[in-house]
Amino acid sequence: MQELGSSGSAARAKAIYDYGHTAIFACTADPRFHMLLYVPPAAAEGRKVDLLVAVHGTGRTSAIEFRDGFAEFGLYNDCAILCPIFPMNARGDGARSGYKYILEGDIRYDEILISMVDEMAGKYDQNWSKFAMFGFSGGGHFTHRFTLLHPQKLWAASIGAPGSVTLLDTERNWWVGVKDIKEQFGISLDIPALQKVAVQMVVGSADLENWEIMHAPGSKYYMDGANDAGNSRPERLKSLAKSFENAGVTVSLTEIPGVSHDRMKVLDTVKAFLTRTLKEIRQK
Repeated sequence: MQELGSSGSAARAKAIYDYGHTAIFACTADPRFHMLLYVPPAAAEGRKVDLLVAVHGTGRTSAIEFRDGFAEFGLYNDCAILCPIFPMNARGDGARSGYKYILEGDIRYDEILISMVDEMAGKYDQNWSKFAMFGFSGGGHFTHRFTLLHPQKLWAASIGAPGSVTLLDTERNWWVGVKDIKEQFGISLDIPALQKVAVQMVVGSADLENWEIMHAPGSKYYMDGANDAGNSRPERLKSLAKSFENAGVTVSLTEIPGVSHDRMKVLDTVKAFLTRTLKEIRQK
């Protein structure tokens, strides 16, 4: 399509591609990575809105499902939805899971995400210095680790069914624990900031298949303690919740009866949590 010249055509293109269910944008800081958004009418009218970042799982296609699945929530709660896309093979080596552990070679996925948020905040004239984050499966990996690294950036974190968890264990190195977090990321663990984040953890009671989550000796992410948090996603999420609670963090842990590893069946529970949390924040 040719670039539109007239102001009327340009305005129409902006309405189609930049607002509502947006086009897919490359991240200016690193164009290997992309994002798509839902931007509610309030933002188009020049009003301030909040932000939810929703992070895909291993297949990446849930980025579109989450954008569309949270759009109604965003419409009625004046909240934009930003869904990053961290593609497989970002370093040309076929790897699929690097983003889950935040650090992959020279790529810092937490910094890429923050760059995306900052770029879109500028584009839409918003203050998104703090935002909410939701992720399921691989996105649950990313979300809880981002929360450990950057709690001061978040007003809420909803952690859905991660396959492996990083506990607040100062005796074990990343990714099983946080002993060397300063050496790995140049970031010190900020427990007081973490205690201020509204945290939800959600998983289906029937999410019991573990073929994808058990780390075998010699595999890429295997290290001592890799499987100690439990043999299933519910067990591992309970271990994560206990770890957070032992650090003084209030956790809303929900195990949805009869649900397996189905990302779309947890969204209503997540939306209820986010709606309640937004209401409490806005009343302060």
